Amino acid sequence: MADAGGSGGGRWQRPEPERGAEAPGSDPELGASGDAEMELLRSLLSRALGLGAEKPERALEELTLEGVSRYLRSERCQNVVCMVGAGISTSAGIPDFRSPGTGLYSNLQGYDLPYPEAIFEIGFFKEHPEPFFALARELYPGHFKPTVCHYFMRLLQDKGLLLRCYTQNIDTLERVAGLQPERLVEAHGSFFTSRCLRPGCGQQYGLPWMRERIFSSLVPKCEQCQGLVKPDIVFFGESLPSRFFTLAQSDFQQVDLLIIMGTSLQVQPFASLVSRVPTNTPRLLINKEKTGQSDPLMSLMGFGCGMDFDSDKAYRDVAWLGDCDKGCLELA
Repeated sequence: MADAGGSGGGRWQRPEPERGAEAPGSDPELGASGDAEMELLRSLLSRALGLGAEKPERALEELTLEGVSRYLRSERCQNVVCMVGAGISTSAGIPDFRSPGTGLYSNLQGYDLPYPEAIFEIGFFKEHPEPFFALARELYPGHFKPTVCHYFMRLLQDKGLLLRCYTQNIDTLERVAGLQPERLVEAHGSFFTSRCLRPGCGQQYGLPWMRERIFSSLVPKCEQCQGLVKPDIVFFGESLPSRFFTLAQSDFQQVDLLIIMGTSLQVQPFASLVSRVPTNTPRLLINKEKTGQSDPLMSLMGFGCGMDFDSDKAYRDVAWLGDCDKGCLELA
């Protein structure tokens, strides 16, 4: 995304997408080659139209949380992938983004933003970094402790069941709970590392260095070139980490159970991962409301989750609605 100073006396204007620019949260690395992209398209087309495949075998005895719990304890379930969002951290005191009244986007009036999402847009940040770092002082890692959900994933890891945790969160609570780095994909980055944004520099800094500057109310500047230093979280207008795309290629083909917790599944390409598991893999949603149900056209394009909780054809998707911590306790 191009820098956007523009007219209007320096007032930030929402930039128009450039020709060929990636949409926020998208990445050209999805599908490492043309052949891989074509194969994914064929797979999605066949799946959406029901071509060349027999009816998938039903893995769950019943489409309930208890049915998923029994399956989780069976020998058939060896590889569990968790996809998690802000909803698993709200009980730690960290607000989610979109809840009316309590969500982060509803409580940014004091930061003098042109619109709430600007605080996480890379173009706005480069010109006006102060609002982000003011917010970072409130949400900085170390102020909060992991929740039941985080320790449930740690339990899966300790039992040798957790293939991977894909998290949208930047609070690092998965690390604090003891998830091993190799089991963790921080899809939207984290505060764990930071780096200089000046082209040709890219000097990297650790968590203690960034913490000291944030709590000194200083805009972090590079010690090498005085360029602006940004935590390695993914802003709108930036690409997701290559690790996300590399591991997703293999993880979602060998997963035996997909557990989705505390996410609205509104941000791509993260949300589209739900549709990439094998057709007989059970998918459990633990959330305050149902999400991930999409129309056939979006599923065909690869951006729909396509979960089916309620129709007569439902055979693998389970939605447990309520507090995420309570859902994990009942599942465990």
